[in-house]
Amino acid sequence: MKELLIDGFTLTAEQVLAVARNPALKVGLADSSRAALKESRDYIEANWMHDEAPMMYSFNTGVGLLKDTRILVENIGLFQTQMIRAHAAGMGEPFSEEVSRATMLLRANAFASNYSAPRVEVVDRLLAFVNAGIHPLMPQKGSVGASGDLAPLAYLAAAIAGFEEAQVMYRGEKMSAPQAIEAAGIGPVQFELKAKDASALINGCTVSLAVAVLAAADARNLLSDACISLGLTLEAMRAEMSGFDERIHKARPHPGQIKTAAIVRKLLAGSTRATHEARAVQLPEELRRTDIAYTPRIQDVYSLRCAPQVYGPVFDALDYIDGIVDKEINSATDNPLIFGKDGGGFEIISGGNFHGQYLAQAMDLLAMAVTDLGSICERRIARLIDPTLSWGLPRNLMTGIRGVNTGYPVVQCSMSALVMENRTLCMPGSVDSIPSKGNSEDHISNSTWCARKAATVVANTRYIVGVEMLLAAQGLTMTEPLLKDFKLGAGTQAAYDAIRQRIPACLEGDRWFHDDIATAHQFVVEGSVRAAVEQKLGELF
Repeated sequence: MKELLIDGFTLTAEQVLAVARNPALKVGLADSSRAALKESRDYIEANWMHDEAPMMYSFNTGVGLLKDTRILVENIGLFQTQMIRAHAAGMGEPFSEEVSRATMLLRANAFASNYSAPRVEVVDRLLAFVNAGIHPLMPQKGSVGASGDLAPLAYLAAAIAGFEEAQVMYRGEKMSAPQAIEAAGIGPVQFELKAKDASALINGCTVSLAVAVLAAADARNLLSDACISLGLTLEAMRAEMSGFDERIHKARPHPGQIKTAAIVRKLLAGSTRATHEARAVQLPEELRRTDIAYTPRIQDVYSLRCAPQVYGPVFDALDYIDGIVDKEINSATDNPLIFGKDGGGFEIISGGNFHGQYLAQAMDLLAMAVTDLGSICERRIARLIDPTLSWGLPRNLMTGIRGVNTGYPVVQCSMSALVMENRTLCMPGSVDSIPSKGNSEDHISNSTWCARKAATVVANTRYIVGVEMLLAAQGLTMTEPLLKDFKLGAGTQAAYDAIRQRIPACLEGDRWFHDDIATAHQFVVEGSVRAAVEQKLGELF
């Protein structure tokens, strides 16, 4: 497999995702970046490694309120080591291995731009960990997203340096960093840290960014799956399709709204189920007027008819979020930064690029957008099990002996629980700020929590969308005998067939629904139903 070369300026979210989720993909440092890092470091060693050098934050001074305290050259190495120990104050379960891989890649890419001034050996060490599959265990709790993700990144830095206290995952086993380094054979177990090495490693909201890259990509795929689950429900309910007419959406020309309606039309192209003729067939439990065959259904409820107006903002929000994430991937986010001067040499400038407010607000938006996506999907799930709301689908989509068997109402209830959890997680973290570190950080972003809760919302909503696929398919199967003369659209048929390949219809009474839910969830995680639809139709958008 071809090696990915990073240079600090051209890394894409797709590449970060690939490295995070494919340990076989190797990463190297571009020659241009290697040369630039060496040039700036040679200047540092030649000009600033003495006790009369200008005071430069975290290079030869303490940090936080100790910023005015000079660190003597003889103590700089010890200072870098002790800084890691002092900042290793995280708690809670560790981030996943894919977040760990993405964090190391993103930190290395930030250094490759040559604004941070660690030694090139630090970049090589980070990439050696990535390539060897050594994943530092970083506690999820403890970062406020200002001055960077200091606490979790301190654990990463400790692993890079070979601290005995640092824990990593290597080949599926938890072990100390020195054990893994020795087993992988990637160089000296103890890695010497010099001026700016540790402070560069722990500064910047790179853990927040790693979580954000993964969550945003997962949300994009989730939205595609939610379009498919919507299409299946429209077919199961024999919906009125006029609400998806292109002319309506051009009259309110939001890109996401137009896109959603177009996807639905593409999925249901050729369907005769979502027609007046199919709606004229009276289902046994349809408690409606007996002249339904002669009365058109003028318009459907909001969870069906207004789907483009609800999905559209999610599409547009994801476009905005992707823009933020793409810029952050190729940003230098620690402090201070080093810049070349006209005429030669370098200067160090202190600033605030470590502040995670861009990511915090983007992740709050992601949480809100995906929560509402899950909410409208759950409302359609609720309709699918209620014959008075589904135009006659069997009550609870139940089979077998009535009363002995219950059907799917508790499955729907569980999805309601996830919707409520998501709504709670939508409380914006980006507006919450508690001064920390003796008021030296008097406004913080909370970006790590914002990213974590957004990722949880996406994970929850995967279940909701998968269950809508499951129940819509059950409704389609149960009404097939009465509607056998009506066909599904090309896209919805492909989706239905993919579902039935792995989950047989429930036709003989209740079974262990836990397994069906787990498989439906995997449809979304793996993208298997989406892949089947796109194989038939091409890319949905």
